[in-house]
Amino acid sequence: MIGFKTEDVMIIDKENLLQYISHQDLRRFGLIPELIGRLPVLAYLDPLDQATLRRILIEPKNSLLKQYKKLFELEGIELSFTEEAIDFVAEKALEFSLGARGLRSICEAIMTDAMFELPSNKDIRHFEVTSAYAMEKLGRAKLTQLKAA
Repeated sequence: MIGFKTEDVMIIDKENLLQYISHQDLRRFGLIPELIGRLPVLAYLDPLDQATLRRILIEPKNSLLKQYKKLFELEGIELSFTEEAIDFVAEKALEFSLGARGLRSICEAIMTDAMFELPSNKDIRHFEVTSAYAMEKLGRAKLTQLKAA
């Protein structure tokens, strides 16, 4: 900004510099113009936070948790998740830097044993996934060794 009393101050977010990238930057980086021409729009997405990952687990029409509930419902078992368990799954996806696609891997690691064992036990009509159960199952899974680059 030039001049005295300028109130329009541009604030640059130095944590997320990728949001300011342009086609010229890609050219200077070394990409050939033929490839850059095939990228008509450059977009930057903010990283997902824990609250957003939690919403992805719960809110969509065909959300992951609704899919598991339906699978268990087909076997005659009512499935529920505690708020702490949902937060735990979102927290682990954030910790492993896996994003929304990692939610399925984490849920699979937690739910696999229950999916195979509970339908054969006719006495169980309700199953609740708690944070303690999720921690135990995820702790035994090889997924805990997974870290995204």
